[in-house]
Amino acid sequence: MRSSEWIAFTFFVYLALVCWLRPVSPRRRREITGVSAAVLAVIWLGAAYLPPGARDWAPLGYVTIAYFLTGLLFVQPSETLEAWLAAWDRRLLGRPTHRFSAWPAALVGYLEIVYMCCFLLLPGGLAALMVAGHAGVANHYWTMVLAADLGAFAPLSVFQTRPPWLLEAPPVLADTSVHRLASHFVENATIRVNTFPSGHVAVSLAVAAAVVNQMPLTGVLLFALAVSVSIAAVVGRYHYVIDILTGAALAGVVWLVVALTGM
Repeated sequence: MRSSEWIAFTFFVYLALVCWLRPVSPRRRREITGVSAAVLAVIWLGAAYLPPGARDWAPLGYVTIAYFLTGLLFVQPSETLEAWLAAWDRRLLGRPTHRFSAWPAALVGYLEIVYMCCFLLLPGGLAALMVAGHAGVANHYWTMVLAADLGAFAPLSVFQTRPPWLLEAPPVLADTSVHRLASHFVENATIRVNTFPSGHVAVSLAVAAAVVNQMPLTGVLLFALAVSVSIAAVVGRYHYVIDILTGAALAGVVWLVVALTGM
């Protein structure tokens, strides 16, 4: 199997095991175990029988399933950890829900749109590489992306917190229409729990790092978008500041490990 496939395979083995160690409901435990077993079979058989082009895109499905399946591990929030994260936000931002009230509506709207569309970076980065004739680095790309994203999902089995938007009053922002749209998206299209580190930050930075060597200008643009995602996560109160910092650190560790191992 490719290194990216091994990363996905290992993560679904982890999910299938950890759900039996956590106090999740029997129904959720069956769902996590069953879906994980099915995906493990797909990864194993896909490595043997799928054509290279299909294998290049399959990790997009793996990471999507992993995201929603990991959400089923959420049992009860740690109020102590939530209070610690919120305290750091107040220490660094003052009054978090009002900290960005003076920012221009156009800037806030841009940040909200970038955050809402962050998931498009995953297929977008690979598509950019393929269009430019760099399909041969697909495994390298997914190795970085999966390691960062799944690395952010894995701690959810232990560190269970709710995002700021579930615990605070709505943020006071110059733009309200785009924020309402983004909030509706987050409330209805996500697992509604906090990933610590931030998966949004870790994966967006990993996408940029995976592209920049082959396509420097595109990589710089993707890094700019990753920074925008990071800022948007705090402005819209979708993540705590510590989530952002640890997400960036995780992406840095992934980049260093991949660079040193040549994966």
